[in-house]
Amino acid sequence: GALLALSKPPGLPILGRSGDLSLDALLPALRRRLGLTAELHVVKAPAREYSGLVLLSSCYHTTKKLQQFFTNARQNGQYPATYRAITVGVPAEVEGEISTGLCWQQQGDRAMVMPVPAPGRRSLARKDMKSTLTRYRVLSAVGGCALLQLQPRTAFPEQLQVHLTLLLCPALGDHKHSSRVGRVLGVPFFLTPDSAPTHTQVLDEELLSRLGLSPRQLHHLPLHIHLQELVLP
Repeated sequence: GALLALSKPPGLPILGRSGDLSLDALLPALRRRLGLTAELHVVKAPAREYSGLVLLSSCYHTTKKLQQFFTNARQNGQYPATYRAITVGVPAEVEGEISTGLCWQQQGDRAMVMPVPAPGRRSLARKDMKSTLTRYRVLSAVGGCALLQLQPRTAFPEQLQVHLTLLLCPALGDHKHSSRVGRVLGVPFFLTPDSAPTHTQVLDEELLSRLGLSPRQLHHLPLHIHLQELVLP
């Protein structure tokens, strides 16, 4: 019918400035290639750094109906979106939930998403921060890395990356938040954001060898979080 599904590579933004490469800028060309008469709208798409499922619609009412469905589903305690992630480290528990407050905070010249373990009612009421929750399950683990299924109950920018650092298992290719997980004698621990400036993810020599990468190539490694499945009404 009106729906079209694509797979997006990591690094492609949904919206961009005029002249920049973005999913939105590609829609007219896609429409012409497919011979569609109606405009295409983005119903649901993963964030810029993520890869995976993009849902498009050529019907404005269908777009609005589905977007409202996703919002209502989360509010009703359902998990309409399922992601997969490769992590550096294996969670202590095979499955569980990660729950924390998240807020934007200025760090030097850039804004960063920060966890707030026990957000107060006043902060939540003022919407300074949002209470967030992600359900996870370990699907497999080998060589100190894991494949995780992630189902966010809430929607907040960079929620999955921050939640994985709270598990002490940052996503492979996370050059923004992985510095918050330190190691002493191989044991991971959480570093406060002010003591862990952002830098390219650090991987051990064995993992670098298995990936076929040199330390100089690491900053090219994309974020390994993938939107795998969407539930439709």
